[in-house]
Amino acid sequence: MTRSARSTRSTILEGIDAMPPRQAALAHRLLPRRRDVLALGSIGLLGGAGLLGVALPALAQEMSNTLPDLIDRSRQAVVAVGTFSATDNPRFGFRGTGFAVGDGRRIVTCAHVIPNPIEKDLAITVPAAGNASGQPQLRPVKLLRRDTARDLAILELADDKGALVDVLSLAEVVGEQPVVREGAAVALMGYPIGTALGVTMATHRGTVAAITRAALPAPTSNTLSERAVRQLREGPMEFLQLDATAYPGNSGGPLLDIRTGKVVGVVNMVVLKGTRESALSAPSGITYAVPVKYVGPLLEK
Repeated sequence: MTRSARSTRSTILEGIDAMPPRQAALAHRLLPRRRDVLALGSIGLLGGAGLLGVALPALAQEMSNTLPDLIDRSRQAVVAVGTFSATDNPRFGFRGTGFAVGDGRRIVTCAHVIPNPIEKDLAITVPAAGNASGQPQLRPVKLLRRDTARDLAILELADDKGALVDVLSLAEVVGEQPVVREGAAVALMGYPIGTALGVTMATHRGTVAAITRAALPAPTSNTLSERAVRQLREGPMEFLQLDATAYPGNSGGPLLDIRTGKVVGVVNMVVLKGTRESALSAPSGITYAVPVKYVGPLLEK
């Protein structure tokens, strides 16, 4: 094989190795073996490239299916979170997004999605495909645990109708190593604008623009606990800054790594240019998410 051919093949392999595992595996299967390329020496680089060209349509199709497939696999686990009162109209008061994890009976969301104090029953709306009945379903839940300092909350189903059919997997946390890299492609799922759009789940795509540290606004006096004070004293917490647009209603939704399909964060807040209304009229395009490393300890307590 000529030096030029070796260089080209090396470049191709480097590009394949940088792909997500699923696409990389397909590309490696379609890439001619080294001895096959050696046998093509007399054909020249153009002939070898021609064989590689056969693989490109299949590879492109595989890559284009990644996000739609991820949405199809994940949407059943993403629920609307709110309150329920038989005398209210509507009876379900939407407040934010959550997602099922673990055994299907626990829901992760943001602490600020849960009213404080809780004066009405808490409930979730489960998508039609996310429960055994095949119909959208209202399920009662209870607050199991709340971490105000990190704006996270864990809910638990409060009935005996069984667990949710689908759950999302959390990315594995290894020490202080980030579970997602800056520049990684991510998708945030949730219910933007809530009931104004008919409680319709939507997905927004973006990238991790930065992994930064910041402090959440201090909790009010009626939410200031000993644990909250201790965590505030520990200093700023880590956040994922995204170049994606979130809206009111997205809070508590999962942030998914498109490459792995796992949850790497919980959508927390969006940067406003002015008033709260500007989140709709003039979105900043900058959103923050709480890293998943803060979720695991809360689930395990």
